[in-house]
Amino acid sequence: MPDRRSHHDVRGSGPVLLVVPGGAGHPMGLEGATARLAERFTVVTFDPLGLSLGPLDGPVGEQRVEVWSDKAHRLLDSLLPDGESAYVFGSSSGGIVALDLLARHPGRLRHVVAHEPPSLAVLPDAVQQRAMIAEVDETGRARGLGAAMARLQAGLVGRAWDGPPASVPEVDPGTPMGVFLTQVLRPFTSHTPDLPALKARSARLTLGAGLDSRGQLPYRTAALLAELSGAGFAEFPGGHIGVVEHPVLFADRLTALFTGAAGGL
Repeated sequence: MPDRRSHHDVRGSGPVLLVVPGGAGHPMGLEGATARLAERFTVVTFDPLGLSLGPLDGPVGEQRVEVWSDKAHRLLDSLLPDGESAYVFGSSSGGIVALDLLARHPGRLRHVVAHEPPSLAVLPDAVQQRAMIAEVDETGRARGLGAAMARLQAGLVGRAWDGPPASVPEVDPGTPMGVFLTQVLRPFTSHTPDLPALKARSARLTLGAGLDSRGQLPYRTAALLAELSGAGFAEFPGGHIGVVEHPVLFADRLTALFTGAAGGL
């Protein structure tokens, strides 16, 4: 089946800031942060599968990082006047897209902040972590997507896995979480960032991670990516979904990073 048409929302005024959500790209929970950011930026919230438009009218196939970043590139080209560039913020799977956007389409980008991108290929224990993701898939097929989500949560925080609780909320495959678990998680976490390209553009890149995520898998990937690419590293309020948990504090931290970045406000 072809991908659902992508969608975007625009609010605020000032320099363009492209926001690439995590999960399957649905911007749920980001309203508080984008409202705050819109006080300083023209915030463009990218929804690559159009999930915010309503229920899917059919299944989507396995998603690819490059397809999402190509869509983001075309979106920026359509919005930016000639000679202008944008800031980019991507979280989780959106952070993986933001890294690929910088690596392959750097011309329209001023500075990129990628928050906890789970790029497992860079880790020294990548084989073990990929096996964990494979077990998420297997759990989903055998016991349902609610159990798969429980397996993933245990893997992200490094908790031993003895099987799902007796009762877990079921996840509909057609919901954003269902699409994430079945069509986004495995191909995105197995995507290998272009480290030479990111090194060449490290002055325009900051890796971010949540204070509450220290020691957890997404924090480790962010910190190691910063080290391997020579990019900056910054901590944010909250954990993996700190942008939802602490929207104003998170947005202010992000604004401060962009303000201090090369070519900042």
